[in-house]
Amino acid sequence: MVALDVHEDMQRLTESGVVAVMRGADADTVIDVAQALQEGGVTAYEITADNPDAMELIRELSASFTDDEAIVGAGTVLDGETAGQAIRAGAEFVVSPSFHEDVVDTSNRHGTLVAPGIFTPTEAIRAFETGADFVKLFPASTAGPKHLSSIQGPLPQIPIMPTGGIDIDNAGEFIEAGAVAVGAGSAIMDGDAIEAGDFESITETAREFTDVIESARS
Repeated sequence: MVALDVHEDMQRLTESGVVAVMRGADADTVIDVAQALQEGGVTAYEITADNPDAMELIRELSASFTDDEAIVGAGTVLDGETAGQAIRAGAEFVVSPSFHEDVVDTSNRHGTLVAPGIFTPTEAIRAFETGADFVKLFPASTAGPKHLSSIQGPLPQIPIMPTGGIDIDNAGEFIEAGAVAVGAGSAIMDGDAIEAGDFESITETAREFTDVIESARS
């Protein structure tokens, strides 16, 4: 993939509506899973940095899709060094479960989208003022859509992506509460289906998520 500017990358991520958190991704299936997700309309993929093969997986995914097909990023990034490694491997966005100023600084330096994890309005505004492009409300299931709406009310300038406990049943509620997109892990990455090679099931789940997001936005 060729690096675009952060505004275009943010638009691509937002258009996907769902960021598939590919925790525990495996080199043998990661491309098949991503293609299955793409067929279901989910085109944003997050490889978590706690995977020992994360950088190679990011590199492989990035090389497998063009800019108009998908956007690939890194998640669970806790320090600037890891952020830099991920960006050099091809990550077009960087996500953290918490706020780390050096992660934001490194991402800004490389012109890469960055979303620190937040839970309160104070954390959200601090992250945004430090240079975050959007923030990750985590864990979203603990907070709920009303919590997101309460943050968005006085801080409408901060794009929020809830992650953690997002599923088909609540994704639309978070979008209606003001989320620009949602991050979904196990609810969209069915480990049993992946292990069985049932990629059609992954596509169907992705399509269900896409339909819910589109409905909530309309």
